[in-house]
Amino acid sequence: MELARGTRKTSKVVLEDVINSMPDNVVTNILDRLPIQHAVRTAILSRKWRFKWTMLTHIVFDKMFYEYLVGLGFENWYKVKNIISRLLLHLKGPITRFVLYIPDKVFDVEDINSWIMFLSRKRVKELTLKNRHGTPLNLSIHIFSCAELENLTLRNCSLRIPPTFCGLPNLLCLELHRVAFENASLGKILIQSPLLEILKFGRRDRVGKIKLVEITKLKNLKQLYLPLCFLDHKAITSCLIVDLGSCLPNLQLLYLDFQNSQFLGNLVGRKRVSTSFPSLEILILHQIDFSSKIELLLASELICYSPKLQTLEISAKLNAAVPPPANFVCTPTNFSSELNDIQLGVAQLRKAVLPFFQGSENEMLLIKKLLAGSPSLKKIYIHPKSDEVFSDDKGKLMVATKLLKFYRASPTAEVEIYWS
Repeated sequence: MELARGTRKTSKVVLEDVINSMPDNVVTNILDRLPIQHAVRTAILSRKWRFKWTMLTHIVFDKMFYEYLVGLGFENWYKVKNIISRLLLHLKGPITRFVLYIPDKVFDVEDINSWIMFLSRKRVKELTLKNRHGTPLNLSIHIFSCAELENLTLRNCSLRIPPTFCGLPNLLCLELHRVAFENASLGKILIQSPLLEILKFGRRDRVGKIKLVEITKLKNLKQLYLPLCFLDHKAITSCLIVDLGSCLPNLQLLYLDFQNSQFLGNLVGRKRVSTSFPSLEILILHQIDFSSKIELLLASELICYSPKLQTLEISAKLNAAVPPPANFVCTPTNFSSELNDIQLGVAQLRKAVLPFFQGSENEMLLIKKLLAGSPSLKKIYIHPKSDEVFSDDKGKLMVATKLLKFYRASPTAEVEIYWS
């Protein structure tokens, strides 16, 4: 029995020695994976761990952190900012990642800008500011002093680009949601961010008009999320969008929002180029008007000119009238003859998704063409807009019967309908 107790005591000593003798880089890696409130609490483990948390390089003051403070009674912004400031002042090394959630309470702009100025001296590489307050966060020019910045995500902010702005040479990802620029267009940032790989805009951004030529200069771009209404064109032509692919050879994901966009012209007489988007794997087209010949022609061209396309998502315009569910004859009543002759299938297409499905003939014809021209297709997911589309079992049965009759180039292709 004495021997057994001695063994347990020895094991405990060995375990403590292992914890206390871990290299600093291992400790930092562990702490960075914890919520910051838990990382700070590791100070109670032992005397040697009392200040280990000061080596943190990932500082995340997210919504969970704020809710944690509220649970402790620190709901007042004055108390919250004091806690954040004290934590930041204790940190020793560089801060590679910083996330700040700003609740819908009163906040102090000067405090936040002072933290950004502090981060500019800490070699921050990833910066995320999510402002949930009704008032936009007016950021200081110190944010452009973060020369090593690789990822920048801003929500509900306003920016003023300084005259001395020399670009963000290391920026790889830029995400903007409800962001406004006071004295310059976004183009000044894009032109001077040569390594940019991900560019994402929210639907309610206030970035102003964007010149397409500024986007085409981003040769390393791999993901583009673009509301078409942001483009600096009175009317958008199909050629304008299709030719975008030849300027962005590395583009792998393309998200286009058609809402509030004006289109002009069509693709009649265009010389076909089968690899306009040579690397595109994911194509998402949001708010397509299935009664518009121009928008449908553009969608078909984007599909046909993407030989490596694997995932396709096309959602119908939300405010479009819901057609009667009884007439599923798949005649091209609204399609032009050119589109009716186009094979919409892609050799590598594996998945297609139709959110907000309204049951129109053109939507059914789209499904028919995808099934007939995609030999690698596995699934087509259909999400009806509402109960109004298929209000009874008869309508559902008619749709299911019609889908079963469509020819499938892929013997394993399935169509799944998620009835409301």
